[in-house]
Amino acid sequence: MSELPHVTIAIPTYNREKWLAETLAGLTTQEYPTDRLEILIIDNNSPDQTRELVASFSGAPHAPMYLLETQQGANFARNRALAEAQGEIIVYGDDDILMGPTWLRELMQPFVNDPDQKIGAVAGEVVPVFPEGCPDWVRSFHGPQAFRQDMGPTSAKEVPMSANLAFRRDVLREQGGWDTNVGRKGKRVFGGEENGPMHRMRQAGFEVWFTPLASVDHQMPSSRTTMSYVKRHAFDSACSRVVGRVNLDRDSGRSSIGYLLSRFLGNILKALGFTLVALVNLLLLRRGEAKKSHVRAWRSCGYLYQIPQSLWS
Repeated sequence: MSELPHVTIAIPTYNREKWLAETLAGLTTQEYPTDRLEILIIDNNSPDQTRELVASFSGAPHAPMYLLETQQGANFARNRALAEAQGEIIVYGDDDILMGPTWLRELMQPFVNDPDQKIGAVAGEVVPVFPEGCPDWVRSFHGPQAFRQDMGPTSAKEVPMSANLAFRRDVLREQGGWDTNVGRKGKRVFGGEENGPMHRMRQAGFEVWFTPLASVDHQMPSSRTTMSYVKRHAFDSACSRVVGRVNLDRDSGRSSIGYLLSRFLGNILKALGFTLVALVNLLLLRRGEAKKSHVRAWRSCGYLYQIPQSLWS
């Protein structure tokens, strides 16, 4: 592929009108050939004015298309985009990312320089930003992916975020797309959706590259910096890791019993240990450290909740 590929950008969204408007402002003004770019906004039953917002960008240099996906869940929306996409490359992004005008060109460079099509997926950097402020104890849980400082392949243990991630469309289709048992569903923060596609891509012999110059800012609203949200995110993320690992083992014909039992026993100790550390820090009036330990204990509770269900299923 010696020229810029035909690209579909897919943005699943649920009730994020305010943030989506800023994302669309960047997407629709990308420095990219108009005849090689389509933008799909997949509305996952938003109760706000998402449809009207998308229509308001009809006169933009790259006008977005609106799709309604009624099956609730971000991965249902991602699979809908995969089925509809016209581009040979499909780029997934979150509905609250900000990017410069050359972001897409930078993200496409590994594909452009890959005539043998050994690269199956390319990730750009994702930098968390907090436009409404953020407590220090919450900020410690967030940071850039920082897989490497230059453009190149990632290791098998590195799983890029779906907030800024491109795939060869046909390869992703052949591998079954996105697992609808994981990923966000409405208000549930059930993550880990990237694990399946990354694993299958590498198992099939494709490389997954990272390009730090294709960077986006990932906006984190104040609603995501509260103790209740951070706890729920930690709990749901642990649940999703268990589900994702069991799905990968099932796909590979392996048993998950050893993994599940070791994680269960280990997280009993972690839950108790982090709870004790949280109490000690609270007595020492180190409230930020106490909150961080409490969140880590809650993450362990997510493992302890999900593992028995996976063992019995």
